[in-house]
Amino acid sequence: MGLTARVGKQLAPKMAGFAPGLTASFVREALHRAIVGIGPLPPAAKAADRQLAEQRGDVDKAVHELIENHVRYAGAQGFVTNIGGLVTAALTIPTNITGLALIQCRMIAGIAHLRGYDLDDPRVRNGLLVAMLGEDSVSSLVKKKKLPAPPMALATALQHDPSLDLLISTEVASDLIAKVAGKRLAVTVGRRVPVVGGVVGMGADGYLTWKVGRYADREFLPRAKR
Repeated sequence: MGLTARVGKQLAPKMAGFAPGLTASFVREALHRAIVGIGPLPPAAKAADRQLAEQRGDVDKAVHELIENHVRYAGAQGFVTNIGGLVTAALTIPTNITGLALIQCRMIAGIAHLRGYDLDDPRVRNGLLVAMLGEDSVSSLVKKKKLPAPPMALATALQHDPSLDLLISTEVASDLIAKVAGKRLAVTVGRRVPVVGGVVGMGADGYLTWKVGRYADREFLPRAKR
């Protein structure tokens, strides 16, 4: 774990103070909105199907395009929510966290849909959320027995374990807040030059989303659609 990530973990409780409404349940709400659609964003499955049609039925190419599109979305919101540096942190931190959660949930849900997973299945939804943690965090949590399995194994479990719902939501929420806390260390460099903060935020959120997308691509192997 790098210095920024370590300090981010330490600062996460303080960052949560900027966003008291961000309890663990916000990641479930972000996932729900990503799946059913919100505002101008169509449902994840519909967007994925449209991408599949554009790629003439090539699932792998459609997945690649989904990832690239959502990396751009993440970068754009990262720029906007970090352009003010620390001056606007109290207002933009909650927006940055929830925006990143929605975009990554939508991307992962689209990938899973294209690979044949039922987005209404609670087992699949748990797998989608765990994928947001990224490969390194998931491997560490599984090794420490804080998580029973990686995303695909959770999504294809024999039955849904309701006791995992809160545990997974809490881990994902804490992880997102910690990542934003770590990023804020870099953004402080731009507090007197606001555009610099925006550029750092754009790069950080875009890169995080790309890594999560690649992990979801590897994890959610094709399943036969029923």
